[in-house]
Formats: sequence, structure tokens, C-alpha cells
Amino acid sequence: MAGRSYRLTPAGREAWESQDTAIPADYRRILWMMDMQGQSVLALTRLYPRGMLEEWLGEMEEIGLVEAIPDGETGFAPGNADETLALDQAKLLDAAKEAGASLARTGAYIAMDRLRERPLPVKAAAETEILIVEDDIDQLALADLRVSMAGYKVRAAKSVADYLQSLVLEGPPDLLLLDVELPDGNGFDVLANLRRHAEFGQLPIILLTARREAADIGRGLLLGADGYVTKPYTRNILADVIRRVLRRGE
Repeated sequence: MAGRSYRLTPAGREAWESQDTAIPADYRRILWMMDMQGQSVLALTRLYPRGMLEEWLGEMEEIGLVEAIPDGETGFAPGNADETLALDQAKLLDAAKEAGASLARTGAYIAMDRLRERPLPVKAAAETEILIVEDDIDQLALADLRVSMAGYKVRAAKSVADYLQSLVLEGPPDLLLLDVELPDGNGFDVLANLRRHAEFGQLPIILLTARREAADIGRGLLLGADGYVTKPYTRNILADVIRRVLRRGE
């Protein structure tokens, strides 16, 4: 598998999205992870032995679920213009202007238009799981502490690969707290891929990042972030944004 990349075929995407039981569950899991992370299969080697994974990918290629990417072609990867949401520059700047004013005042912004259609929570705070995706050890420890002090359960991931593994092994969280700059990917691409699939269309997602440029803020909002918090931040700011995005106390 070294030096070889794969991409899903339309049949492969249909197989995992429809949960076609004619396709083995492990194959559907692999297809899902490849679709969420693009052509990279790095995270898969943490779940399956390399030799077995090579053989399975070969079988999946034979039956048309994946195809090998020829040398010189990049294939699908998160961030390609045809696979992520198209960003209208005028809308981006308008969204960024509104959000930027709020961020300048409070360090946080909430996309209220996205929250109006979200159902009220059925879990108590102590039962609510928040997955923090953050590669900086100090920032992860800080976010973990502040989320825990707010009364929520915490899961943590230090990379896109870890985040995907967490989704596969533990299921989706009740809220995703997502950094933008990650060692093996980009939080914007993670966000775009999640919003592209109906299963995760309403997953509460808050971007927690040091990026505060207008283009970054607008991009995050247009890709479907429910909230945007800039570093550094206080415990009260983070707790308030989480509470409002989850619609707790309404």
C-alpha cells in the first residue's frame, strides 16, 4: 500500500451511504473513512493490520468500490473545489463582517440561523459528550479542563486520523469542538466533509481557533459551523457558546 492511494467510486459512496448490507460492514466502514478523509488511508492502519488492509482494498477495487489513483493524479482529497462547498466571495465577506464584529467584542460568534431548526437537547449536561479535536497538547488540556468544568463529558483527538478513529469506535459526539490547523489535515475540510453527508448535517460544530482573519471566519460560517471561538478565550465564553449551540436552558 506504500505509495499507493485510492479514491471512492460512485458505487463505493453509494454502498456506505445506503448502508448496503450486501457489502461487508468492515468494507462500508473503510469506505466511510476514506470518504470523510479523502484519498488518505492513514487512519485505517490504526484499525486494521496493514497486510489485511492491502488485501481488502484490492478486493474492493476488483468489485468497483474503490479505484487506485494513477501516478501524477491527486484524485479526491478534502479541500478540492469540486468536493467541498463552493464559497461565494460576496456572501463570505458579508458573513465575516458580522461575525468579526462579534468576535472583536466577545471572542465568539454563534450562527443563530443554523440553531433555529435544531431540536432541544434530551440529555443532561453530564451525559453530553463533546469531542475536542486539537493537536497542541497545552491547548487540548486547557479545552478539556474548561469543558469538564462546564459539566460535560470529554473525548479528545489530536489529529484528523484520531478524530475519524473516535467516530468509528465510539460513534458521533453530541458536539464537536474543532481546531482548524491540524497536523494531518484542515478543520475547514473536516467541517465541509461532515456537512456534505446527511448523517452529520445537524451535528453541532464549534470552530476553536487562533485564526481571526475575515476570510477564515466567513469560510467557517459558510461551510456550516454553528459557532466560532477565537483563542485565547475564557472558560465562561466557551461554556456559553457550547450551551447556546446545544440550546441548553431554552
